[in-house]
Amino acid sequence: MAPVVTRFAPSPTGYLHIGGARTALFNWAFARHTGGKMLLRIEDTDRERSTDGAVQAIFEGLKWLGLDWDDEPYMQFSRARRHAEVAEELLRRGQAYYCYCSPEELAQMRDDARANGKPPRYNGFWRDRDPAEAPKGVAPVIRIKAPQSGEIRVMDHVQGEVVFRAENLDDFIILRSDGTPTYMLAVVVDDHDMGVTHIIRGDDHLTNAARQIIIYQGMDWGVPDMAHIPLIHGPDGAKLSKRHGALGVEAYRQMGYLPEALRNYLARLGWSHGDEELFSTAQMVEWFSLEALNKGAARFDFAKLENINGHYIRLSEPARLYAVMLDTARELGRDRDAAGLDANRDTVLQALPELQPRAKTVVELIDLAQFIYATRPITVDPAAADLLTAEAKGHIQAFAAELADLTTWSVPAIDEAARAFAEARGLKLGKVAQPLRVALTGRTISPGIFEVMVLIGRQETLDRLYDQA
Repeated sequence: MAPVVTRFAPSPTGYLHIGGARTALFNWAFARHTGGKMLLRIEDTDRERSTDGAVQAIFEGLKWLGLDWDDEPYMQFSRARRHAEVAEELLRRGQAYYCYCSPEELAQMRDDARANGKPPRYNGFWRDRDPAEAPKGVAPVIRIKAPQSGEIRVMDHVQGEVVFRAENLDDFIILRSDGTPTYMLAVVVDDHDMGVTHIIRGDDHLTNAARQIIIYQGMDWGVPDMAHIPLIHGPDGAKLSKRHGALGVEAYRQMGYLPEALRNYLARLGWSHGDEELFSTAQMVEWFSLEALNKGAARFDFAKLENINGHYIRLSEPARLYAVMLDTARELGRDRDAAGLDANRDTVLQALPELQPRAKTVVELIDLAQFIYATRPITVDPAAADLLTAEAKGHIQAFAAELADLTTWSVPAIDEAARAFAEARGLKLGKVAQPLRVALTGRTISPGIFEVMVLIGRQETLDRLYDQA
């Protein structure tokens, strides 16, 4: 049995969007599961819309996601001569023909078809005509000879057997009049020449599969296995759009998601292994099968993604998270945060085990770490300001005086002093600790407040508390 070869074949007309990332993930996981290869093909035949920047965005997006490919990337446009050779071979085999119809004639055919209640498409005018009738000076296109009766069956790992009536498929163009291939031809030739054994792609290509099988059969080539996966929908069931989360992969990086979290989440959008929600990439590769791909459309849910991301943030090593925080701050242009993180590396690393359980994104981690390098006077969040009542400020100042006299500056010593202070005033500890948290961090959420005091030091602690007088 031939080794499995899959391919991811994006068009470089924009960023690597989240649906494309999931398609790449499934191709990668199946290739790795079977010990096969995943190839990368850049389908850059649309020269007007393809850009070098988009090609780089695809490369960078895949690398950030941790999805490596085998061999050098294939650039489809560079193979145009090979595509044309196959079109000419189909002509020699009698499986294709020259068509000389003008745009006006094609428009009239569509109008006539509509008038007769038929689908608006080419009517096969030049299919069996003598080429000697060709008009002078007209560069023809090459059209495939689609079967005119019977059925074309797509055997699909996800959709099952899908049957297309031959009469519903027209003689589509495979080579344009300028000698450039159409998408339909280029894809088939490239998949054949690259030795692709399995095509895993969105179910919006299901009709294309029927047309591409005609080309495979015309060349007596074997048809690869196919798996057409449902597209991702928004939470409302509508096709995924930017408002739902149909953004580029780099946008998720900038929002503070970790690649392993995105891999885990995307895997669950259309594939499952029992009731497992959280699993490592190694487990996904071990468990992955085409038969476990879901036939129903998956719905994108930011809340689930955040929860999964929080799980991976809690699992991450502080040193790795610190590096991601610094890179994210720089990428977002948050220069003050980048400078603060850079100048306080050791303190941030000490704080991270306390911060990690409180954050669901790397951006939240950056926000939570700001107390370490915040400049005085501390800016207090509006939601936290209500805790700094006149009574609370009085407690803060009185406790600050006691902190100044502490012999040992440690979490146990501060904790003991705070409990004694609260008991002496008939207060619950929270009545002391929460206003302290706001005064020292500007927020209602932070690491343990006594840990905060130790991290920023005695003098900075006292200065921040005195600022609230």
